[in-house]
Order: sequence, then C-alpha cells, then structure tokens
Amino acid sequence: MTAPSSYACQPAVAAVPPTASADLLLMLLADGRLPTSGHTQSGGLEPALANGLHPHEIPAYCRSRLATVTLVEAAVAVVARAQVLAGNGVDETEKAWAARTPSRALRHASHALGRGYRRLARQVWPAVNPDLTGRRDVSRPTVLGVIAAVTNLPADALARLVAYDDAQTVVAAGLKLAPSDPAVATLRVYALHEEIEALATRVATLTDPDDIPACSAPLIEAWAEHHTRTTRRLFHA
Repeated sequence: MTAPSSYACQPAVAAVPPTASADLLLMLLADGRLPTSGHTQSGGLEPALANGLHPHEIPAYCRSRLATVTLVEAAVAVVARAQVLAGNGVDETEKAWAARTPSRALRHASHALGRGYRRLARQVWPAVNPDLTGRRDVSRPTVLGVIAAVTNLPADALARLVAYDDAQTVVAAGLKLAPSDPAVATLRVYALHEEIEALATRVATLTDPDDIPACSAPLIEAWAEHHTRTTRRLFHA
C-alpha cells in the first residue's frame, strides 16, 4: 500500500528545536535508550569487579569516579560549552581533556561515546558542527559541551547531566554484572545527589581550558587498560 502523499516528504527524524526547555533536553540526553553506544560501557565497573571490587562497594566506586574521572569530564563539557558560546573552537579544550586522561583505554571509550553523540547531533541538532575540532575522534564531554551551547542548556545542568549519566551507567551495568533489585540501583543513584550537586556547583563557572581540574584515578585507569586485553567481557569498558 502506498503511503499518502502528504507524508512522502516527512523527515525520518523530527528535529528538536534549540529552544526546547532545559528540563526536556536533560531528559532527552540522559535517556539510556539513545543510540550513543552507552549500553556498551560500564563506566569501568566490569574490570573493577573482575579485579576484586565487591558489588556492595558500587556506591563507593561511583563516588570515587565523581571525585576524579567524572569531575574532569563535567569540567571539560562546561568549558567546551563556554568556548563555543564565546565564538571559539574547542580544540584547546579537547587537548586539555586528553592531557588529563592518561589512559588510552579511557580515551578510546570516550571517543566511542563521542561518535555516538555526534551521529545523534547530526540528526537532531544540525547546527552542531561534527568537525568543530578538526579531529576524527572527539571526546564525549566535548561533544556534549557543543550540544549544550547550541541548545542553550545551562552550564550547571550540563555538569549535572555528565555526573548523572556516569553514575547511571555504572549502576545500570551493575544490574547485568551483579544482578540485584533495580530499585536498589535507582536508590544508589539517588543517594549520590549531594555529590552530583556539589560537582555541578564546582565546575559550572569554568570557561578556560586551563581551569579544568586534573584529578588522577590510577586504579581505574589500570583496570581499564587491563580490560582491553581480556577476551571474555560483556562491556567495551
């Protein structure tokens, strides 16, 4: 049966207007069903559990990430947003992120997520320039910062999104790696609200790549590197 002619020119994906509310944008970007490859990541939880982390320590693991890896990524996203709004490129921001992410495995994982967000942005927000940095691979937080600039998402909301997404990735992976009650997983994320808000407050005013914190997480980095050499794994990282 031939579709009505009135539908013939309808786009496959309807573009979300840049003026959409911040609340809607947050719900959209935090949706785990997005085609951004997040379902292939465990936030380092799989190698952590393989190297002795007890499932009961998942909340502590999330807090450790919020104070280190996630803090850096949230700051990078906020600075990338500020740089775009100022009419600058984000190449220096991307270099600052790379300098603060010594693990090659973590950089590759972030690039994979960045590619997912870039594909999404091409469909939903055509104003997002996928080649803004002149690089083939761009990190997840830098791409999110560009999206936030184009969609007018506030800096504190952007930082909150990065922090929430990281914690949610870890606890969601935990349901597959160490199955438990999904309500417990939700409670674990909710219990992190003070740390997430503190992180958002700390980085929301950053505008310069030099101001991005440099927080080391040697054990997480070592586990990530080892994970790339394993042959039996459920998640990419």
